[in-house]
Amino acid sequence: MIYTVTVNPSLDYIVDVCNFRPGTINRTSAEKITAGGKGINVSIVLGNLGIENRALGFTAGFTGSEIERRLQEQGVKTQFIHVAQGFSRINVKMRSVTGTTSPDSETEINGRGPEITQKDIDALYAVLDTLQEDDTLVLAGSIPSTLPLKDGQGFYSEIMAHLHGRGIRVAVDATGELLKKSLAYKPFLVKPNNLELGEIFGVTLKTREEVIPYAEKLRDMGAQNVLASIAEQGAVLAASDGHIYQGPAPHGSLVNSVGAGDSMMAGFIAGYQQTGSFKEALALGLCAGTASACSDHLADRKTVQQYLEGYTGIQG
Repeated sequence: MIYTVTVNPSLDYIVDVCNFRPGTINRTSAEKITAGGKGINVSIVLGNLGIENRALGFTAGFTGSEIERRLQEQGVKTQFIHVAQGFSRINVKMRSVTGTTSPDSETEINGRGPEITQKDIDALYAVLDTLQEDDTLVLAGSIPSTLPLKDGQGFYSEIMAHLHGRGIRVAVDATGELLKKSLAYKPFLVKPNNLELGEIFGVTLKTREEVIPYAEKLRDMGAQNVLASIAEQGAVLAASDGHIYQGPAPHGSLVNSVGAGDSMMAGFIAGYQQTGSFKEALALGLCAGTASACSDHLADRKTVQQYLEGYTGIQG
């Protein structure tokens, strides 16, 4: 069974505004609302690929109820901790459109989220204690300031320490210290993009060839497998078998990159669970990421399969 944790899920209110002008009334030309958060995106894509999973995390208030309703409507099983104070955040993503062209700028206003207590954290740990050997746990996204911890950047490593020795595969999609602190517990998978990987080592990485040595360094620091995404360049996998696998993204026209990295992680996990092959897992991950990036919604099985048919780009 696969479980995902989204500490601070959201309702994403995405609007297009023609010729946006600050300081006056603007009207939308298009709008939609989706359940958001990196772990939630992973759960949705896994479900779309036919992989059973359960979404965990914290929700609160009427927005939290709507997040759960939308996920259940999409067939995603949920087991969120219901927080008493506040409400799950609303993130506003405004895309400014000039004339009839594609959006030329995007502005985001992200909410804060509910007041999470130690009692809420203990309740999450009680759920995590039900995980069994060979289950997979995906820890994805940033940690909000509302979490009552002395060191929020150690939250994932604390979860991993709590579950250590139980045979649970842990995948981490995080940045900076949150990612680095998890490495001591040898996560099964970490998934930085090239910019995040470069920030860790203080370098600029633009190509797969430049990414390879730093993905290997991150593997040497403790991660079993390092999956580094590089936008249209594709991805590099520094795998636990000592090999480097890499490939370009399938050809497609970019529509919206939000959720593409989460989709890649979901595709990789699904592919590895189904085949045990790093090559096939990476191919499915790349096709799932492209299916999301080249659509206005997250990857679905039919579109992923279309990209996967005939894709032979994996080297290694």
